Amino acid sequence: MNRIDKAFADLKGQNKPAFIPFLTIGDPDLRTSIDIIKQLEQSGASMVELGVPYSDPLADGPVIQRSSGRALKNNQISIKDCIEAARQARSEGCELPFILFTYYNPVLQLGLDKIFGLLQESDISGMIIPDLPMEEDAEMRMLAEQHGIHLIPLVAPTSNERIKRIVSRASGFVYCVSSLGVTGTRSQFHSGIDEFLDTVKQSTTLPIAVGFGISTNEQFARFAKVCDGVVVGSALVRQVEDVLPLFEKEATRSQALIQIDQFVRNLIQ
Repeated sequence: MNRIDKAFADLKGQNKPAFIPFLTIGDPDLRTSIDIIKQLEQSGASMVELGVPYSDPLADGPVIQRSSGRALKNNQISIKDCIEAARQARSEGCELPFILFTYYNPVLQLGLDKIFGLLQESDISGMIIPDLPMEEDAEMRMLAEQHGIHLIPLVAPTSNERIKRIVSRASGFVYCVSSLGVTGTRSQFHSGIDEFLDTVKQSTTLPIAVGFGISTNEQFARFAKVCDGVVVGSALVRQVEDVLPLFEKEATRSQALIQIDQFVRNLIQ
């Protein structure tokens, strides 16, 4: 069974939502990203999105843009590096399902056959490609199915009549975008968010997860009541940004991880 399917099945049996953090891999470096992944698992993450740094991240707000910029400037992190980080984390005992979050161009540059081979070898369970439209994903979807990897779609409140078409092709879970625009923490969400989530639920038997803008315990609890999973990206990436000085010195690395742990526990409990 795909690790994502198993995680959602186990959580359903416990009547718990999935906590799905997003992490920019390579910010500040690969070793630190692996340590953060391991910490996130201990802190209560159900699965983790491994964000591939990209120079033109159209769906991402300033926090994730900055983190991508640091990863690219400091270490020239590539999609292969991100996949290798997953392999290394798995070899060090991580059991979390991994989801590669990448724009399409790095995938195309590496080659579709090559990337799916690497994903399978590194035990990555899913992919999210925000700039790959449904009308152009046939080859990706075929290869994903052949390799047992979920190609997870994004569906937005503005998808309207496309919602049923998008979710009918979904695999793993459906990622529901809570707000219009790019990623980033928010105090308010789309005014029709509850009706939108109901529409998605009525259109699929797969789990649904909601993301974009969720940053507080109150927001997490609000969406945990109506969704199978909650994605937290910018708020976590900002927390990593805040503790970057602590990661620079070996003597204070553990303190940085403790602060990330506290942030996560305060968010989801």
